[in-house]
Amino acid sequence: MLLVDMQRIWLEPGRNPRHPDWDRKHPFYERVWSSTIPNQVRLLEAAREAGIEVLHTIIESLTIDGRDRSLDHKLSNIHVPRGSELAQPVSSLAPGPDEIVLPKTSSGVFNSTAIDYVLRNLGVEFLVVAGIMTDQCVDMAVRDGADRGYMVTCVADACAAQTAERHETALKAFGGYGWITDTETVVARFGVLK
Repeated sequence: MLLVDMQRIWLEPGRNPRHPDWDRKHPFYERVWSSTIPNQVRLLEAAREAGIEVLHTIIESLTIDGRDRSLDHKLSNIHVPRGSELAQPVSSLAPGPDEIVLPKTSSGVFNSTAIDYVLRNLGVEFLVVAGIMTDQCVDMAVRDGADRGYMVTCVADACAAQTAERHETALKAFGGYGWITDTETVVARFGVLK
């Protein structure tokens, strides 16, 4: 299971430098805190109980000044300095002591980390993806994972985009790259593996 970019900088109101005026009542935060994060907590608990590998990817530069970021992140002014506390996942989704955290410097986890190498070393064939943003980093993880031969599942109600419309449009756009389902179904399937 891969959790994508569930970081304090993007999920705590007032932290995102691109949207500093968004407060707790902004529709994105309402959706994320009422649905996306609780669904991911359920997925995490079920995966851990079933002994499923859990990986986290976060946007975090390898340098303090971000000179190593992708061109897209430079042009979009997306920068989380190496070692920033805001790069860490929100506390309810904190990585376990033996879970892998992959910092990335582009939208695509397969483009700017060694995730493919790591997944193959772990013997992974099936990749369950949840996170933000559905139409950006999640989209790239799903498409790139499928293109590399992984059987990808996207947990739709454990993902979010800036708007509900963008979320739904993304799910339709990358639907052919894997199976789109919900938390309840994935938790039930994880339960069979225990």
